[in-house]
Amino acid sequence: MGYLLVIIAGMLQGAFMLPMKSTRKWAWENTWLVYSATAYLIWPWLFLLFTIPHPAGVLAATSLRSLLVVEMFGIGWGIGAITFGLGVTRMGMALGFTIIIGLAATAGAFIPMAVLAPEKLRQPQGLLTLAALGLVLVGLGLGSWGGSLREPQQASSSKTGGSSFAIGLAICIVSGLLSACANLGFTFGSEYVSQAIKLGAAPSMAGNAVWAPLTFPLFISNAGYCVWLMKKNKTGELFVASGTRSYWALGSLMGLMWITGFVLYAPATRLLGSIGTSVGWAVLMCTMVITANILGFVTGEWKNASRKAFGLALTGVVFLIMAIGVVGYANHL
Repeated sequence: MGYLLVIIAGMLQGAFMLPMKSTRKWAWENTWLVYSATAYLIWPWLFLLFTIPHPAGVLAATSLRSLLVVEMFGIGWGIGAITFGLGVTRMGMALGFTIIIGLAATAGAFIPMAVLAPEKLRQPQGLLTLAALGLVLVGLGLGSWGGSLREPQQASSSKTGGSSFAIGLAICIVSGLLSACANLGFTFGSEYVSQAIKLGAAPSMAGNAVWAPLTFPLFISNAGYCVWLMKKNKTGELFVASGTRSYWALGSLMGLMWITGFVLYAPATRLLGSIGTSVGWAVLMCTMVITANILGFVTGEWKNASRKAFGLALTGVVFLIMAIGVVGYANHL
């Protein structure tokens, strides 16, 4: 059940940017502002209010140290989220997800294990988990190589214009490293979960006590950046452009898909055992990449790419599937 929940969560998060392909009359910042408001502010607090008894009591009972730790990781995650949207828009869904999530998977899975269960790094379970992360990096490298071969044919399709592959790659690398703060904030913000359970929350829903405070800095940073872009590019008027009424629903759908993935991820980590946040994070990230690659292929991002580029990307996906299998066997041990 733990793996099933993580895989469903990964599929939701791997597909959450798909509605953005249908908001072409809006600029990037218009869609991303609606998404940010729903994913990082509205939906997390609604989940908190409707699934956690005495939410105010949970927040009041949590120590200042946990609050500061969670908010620090939330700020890092916020910057990662900004660069995530820019990176995927520049590089395409398939390649952008591969680079960002590959790095986020490695850092986000290794650090909790190294801090909370360092003894497992020398045991078969830990060694196999590290081997799985190595497979993730191989898959990342092959996907990046295939994307670099695809770039000459696909560069003109980017919403952001003729930016070079190197700039897009740099944005994705920064985003990947900072996006690991999502799992770190959840892992080291466990006091929110324990306080929620003490006050009557179901263990399966207690993780929602973390997401609301953790995602608040994401909303501040992303909304601020989007507003700045709209003033700079004079794109605020696009919100009322003809034929864009449905875009509000599409942006909200993006936010719901994204946060629902994390709502499912929280109970999954409890079901996966003592290093659930390491094992679960690796599986979540790999599933996201696989889903995004499949959707990228289906929606024509690789339509004009060479056979070699397509083959490298497909091989990268195979390595990620192998990584899920290895990390699953490691956790079985």
